[in-house]
This record gives sequence, C-alpha cells and structure tokens, in this order.
Amino acid sequence: MKANKFYLAAATACWLVAAAYLPAPEQGAGTKAGPVFLSDNGRVNFKSDAPLEVIEAHSNKLRGAVDASDQSFAWIVDIATFEGFNSPLQREHFNENYLETSRFPNATFTGKLIEKIDFNKDGSMPVRAKGKLRIHGVEQERIIKGRIDIRGQRLAVRASFAVPLTDHNISIPKIVHQKIAEEILVSLEADMKISN
Repeated sequence: MKANKFYLAAATACWLVAAAYLPAPEQGAGTKAGPVFLSDNGRVNFKSDAPLEVIEAHSNKLRGAVDASDQSFAWIVDIATFEGFNSPLQREHFNENYLETSRFPNATFTGKLIEKIDFNKDGSMPVRAKGKLRIHGVEQERIIKGRIDIRGQRLAVRASFAVPLTDHNISIPKIVHQKIAEEILVSLEADMKISN
C-alpha cells in the first residue's frame, strides 16, 4: 500500500513539474505540435570520490518529459529513493543531515535544449541542456552536456556532470570532509517514449 501511495505521489510530482515547465505549444496557422516523450523509470547515479572513502548510490525513479515542439524538458527525482551507499547509517545521514529530504524532497532540472533537434529523424547526437538545476532547495542555472538517441517513437537520454556541494548550500562537517567529496559526479540515463 505504501509503495502505491509513493508511486502515485512521485508520478503526480513529475506531472506537476512537467506541466509547470513545459508550456503548451502555440497553435496557429502553419504550426504543428510535436510529440512529448515521457519516462518514469530513468536512472540517476552519483559518486563521491573523496580521499578516504568512495560513496556511490543510485535511483531508478527519475521521471521526465521532453516536449519536441519547443525542445523544453522537465526532470524530477525523489531524493529518498537513492539506494546503495556503504551502510544504512550513511544513507540515513545523506537524507537527514546533508540533503535534508524532509525539507527538500526532490531534485529537479528544467529548461530547454540548446541545439535544434529534429525528433522525426533517427540518429544519435550530442546536446546541451540549459536550465535550472534545483537541489537542496537551491536553484542554479546550468548547461549540461549529454547525448540523445532517437529511434522511431523512442528517445534515449544520457548525461554526466559534476555538482559542487557549495552551489546548493550542502555543508559537510569538518570531521568527515576527507570522506565526502566537495564535488559529486552525477550520471543519468532514461529511455523515453511518446505519450499517448
């Protein structure tokens, strides 16, 4: 029962973010609305590679939308869904002390693709996504490089980037600063399909 409620809440949050950041395409003479690609099970990985410890975790709950008509996108992940870590206590500290998930439950990235993409043409191409990355309640303007693969009515998105903790007001106590990197490496991948 809790899993169903969680899934419903996460899906609702994704749609709310998508609705807020993916404007309806303008309809008029000569304009044609493009498809919207959706994903509800993308994967986000992060890695903290510090001198005394390497910490890795992942979530398979990345949700997103890409609107082909105006090249806008919206992504959201529930921070509490990250698993892995080196111990249950480490995960607890991640959620309670560093990311403060009770106050800031989601991370989001919303914006537009810089390169003009023809979503009707199969192929693989590098892209840059410009938007606002919100982590720990702090929003930063970012350009994130990635790759898009288009195959028929499916879209695969891949990206890797670094997140400096200070950019999002995430403070690390001095006692553990040798165990947590100042910059976290993030990678994501999502397979998307056209919404019906």
